[in-house]
Amino acid sequence: MNMGQWGFALLLPLIAYLVGSIPFGLLIAWGLGRGDIRESGSGNIGATNVRRTVGTLPALATLAGDIGKGFLPVWWAQALVSPGVSPWAQGYIAAVGLCAVAGHLYPVFLKFRTGGKGVATAAGCLLAVSPGALGVSGLVFVMTACGLNRVSAASLAATAVMPLAVWVATGSSALTLWAGVTAAWIWRRHRANIRRLVRGTEPPIWKNGSDG
Repeated sequence: MNMGQWGFALLLPLIAYLVGSIPFGLLIAWGLGRGDIRESGSGNIGATNVRRTVGTLPALATLAGDIGKGFLPVWWAQALVSPGVSPWAQGYIAAVGLCAVAGHLYPVFLKFRTGGKGVATAAGCLLAVSPGALGVSGLVFVMTACGLNRVSAASLAATAVMPLAVWVATGSSALTLWAGVTAAWIWRRHRANIRRLVRGTEPPIWKNGSDG
């Protein structure tokens, strides 16, 4: 790498955090005149709450933004260091991915509070790291969502298998550690959802007779 690339590489973890901090759901809701989405529905700024309180198309735009802010920093990191089998390079990519997810969970633009739950941003990072591992986690997500009709349950199941999927796909200890830490963060942010799942009060994805 030349000096410019080294400088960008040193700044990229910070850039990843700042990009991860962009609250797309909040900005899209404001742009559509729906006010502060944190005061509606579940209060979350992610795509699920946007769908419930604003609409499907805004939710898809939020989802794309949240995936993109995980994918782009990790893609940049890979372009800089060419991961190959180098533990240092893989560790660097994992660190950039953690910064992107941390930005979404604890966004500086929202005073480190009221961030999202990290699933879409983690999926963006995983898309850059290993599309195959993302495919496995995505399949688990879809199967769980169809079976239980709950986004939170699908998110928890998908992230639970993510570390194993990353290890099988990449054989990288650093990237597997990233996946494990990210999954733990996501589960922690879903504590209220887990309690509602246990009580049977978690809102469904699709309304039907049994869900009212």
